[in-house]
Amino acid sequence: MRSTLVASSIAALALVAGVSSARAETIRIAIGTQDTTINTVHAGLVIRELKLLEKHLPHTGKYKDATYDIVWKNFTSGPPLNGEMLAGKLDLGALGDFPSILNGVSHAKAGKRSVYVAALSNSVHGAGNGIVVPVDSPVQSLRDLKGKTISVPFGSAAHAMLLRAIRDLGWDPERDVQIVSQAPEIGGTSLKSHKIDAHADFVPFAELFPFRGFARKIYDGSTVKAPTSHGVVASGDFVDRYPELVVAYLEAVIEADRWIAADPERAAELVYKVAGVDAEVVYLFHGPLAIQTRDVTIKPEVEKSLHTALETLTLLKRADGPLDVERWIDDRFIRQAARNSGLDYETRLKSYASVPLGGKDARTGDPIVDPKQAAEIWVAGEAKTRHYATVASALVALGELAAKGAKTRVVLVHDRETGIKLLADKVWFVVGAPAAKGKPAEIAALLTRDAADRWAKAHGGTVTTFDAARGRAVTASVTRP
Repeated sequence: MRSTLVASSIAALALVAGVSSARAETIRIAIGTQDTTINTVHAGLVIRELKLLEKHLPHTGKYKDATYDIVWKNFTSGPPLNGEMLAGKLDLGALGDFPSILNGVSHAKAGKRSVYVAALSNSVHGAGNGIVVPVDSPVQSLRDLKGKTISVPFGSAAHAMLLRAIRDLGWDPERDVQIVSQAPEIGGTSLKSHKIDAHADFVPFAELFPFRGFARKIYDGSTVKAPTSHGVVASGDFVDRYPELVVAYLEAVIEADRWIAADPERAAELVYKVAGVDAEVVYLFHGPLAIQTRDVTIKPEVEKSLHTALETLTLLKRADGPLDVERWIDDRFIRQAARNSGLDYETRLKSYASVPLGGKDARTGDPIVDPKQAAEIWVAGEAKTRHYATVASALVALGELAAKGAKTRVVLVHDRETGIKLLADKVWFVVGAPAAKGKPAEIAALLTRDAADRWAKAHGGTVTTFDAARGRAVTASVTRP
């Protein structure tokens, strides 16, 4: 059902269940979360820890005498969450696009119904999924993995990314590589012990494993340019009986999103404290110009990601039931929640902008203009990251900070071709010639060696490592007239 919701529409849904149904009763609201799937934290972890849902639950009208029993249950992946929702143990759940589709299919197959009520995050280009190899592997690109073993959580968005990437190379996924199913935690262990040649995974593991030092990212999902998303799925029974509570929950999601946007560093520290995902990696996904965009609106690309998930899962014979995706998606609840929260849904629906990295260069005072050249440094002991207009300026700043004895938690740059945010010490750089006398050379950051070679060939310059680029930048800043 695709329609704009007005208040009377919610009321009409409530009347179906009976106006007095919630009076003098204890209403269970059971919510399934995935705390380590950090693109869903504003639908679970943040709401739970800040007790935001309690603020939005109604206590008037038919809910005047109702009390609420809020049950939170955390999962490390989508399948067990889906199983508990199908069994009637959960009312709402935060899921990626592939598990969301499996949720809808399994409910339909069982003669039940679930409803996709809101998006949580998306990447219209597929960023967020990636392929990593052991840190000491000689592999520099996907084509170096022909004949090798690659693990991936089967039936996930990362699985679909891997299959597309392999087919883009003209390979047969059943003959040219060996693909095995491994959950993220098993994939990480297998990388450390060199039991596999590569691992493909979803948020946040393609960044988390490199940050922790035992893996190196060689491929980003944005290369296949297939949209990916996360969202909220609700039990059909719960939607029918308590439509106002679905809206209240989504109002809490919107408030959590705003809280993260106002202070992403603080939010990253909270996620680390609760879920154990390093704050620096959380910030990659929730800070300005993030890898994916938090967005509650159900964009056409979100719908496309869900259709793609159904097609892929059907091809993999992991979805064997009917699902009308258009009818399964119901945007009325998030539209009402947006209206109640003062969010212009239509404007946000048309916008694809992530949180900007604005202001001025922390070292030079120059305005930050080009997001693909921007960089950030999170200095140990500081609450906020420092922003820089260029990679060169950030690398010079690193030298100055080191001279003062300051330690850095992380340095972040952006891929010059795609704009994807990167861990600076894990990627390649192209150091060009100075643009003008007295000006430092431009330094471009690229995820892979192949991309760096292409950039150098097209634009000139020398391909080098993070440490070498840092040294070149510092030398240039000292010697320039």
